Amino acid sequence: MGIVELFAFAVFALVTIGLGVAAVLVRDVWHAALFLGGALLSVAIHYVMLRAEFIAAIQILVYVGGVLILITFAVMLTRRRRPEEAVS
Repeated sequence: MGIVELFAFAVFALVTIGLGVAAVLVRDVWHAALFLGGALLSVAIHYVMLRAEFIAAIQILVYVGGVLILITFAVMLTRRRRPEEAVS
């Protein structure tokens, strides 16, 4: 493993950890879903670096595509309106 690959691995490892921690600590569910999506995409990049492109594609299709769409619809459908947002 060369120095460039090691540097890229370290950068994406820090990005993955940072986005994962942000997904856990943020208070808004929508922002947490976006941070989770970034972390899952970063994990897919790790798979590409390991030359496992099929697993990376499955990671993106199943987790980023499926799970995040499910979270997005759950957030959109269960959000309550505030009294000032209600249409009179």
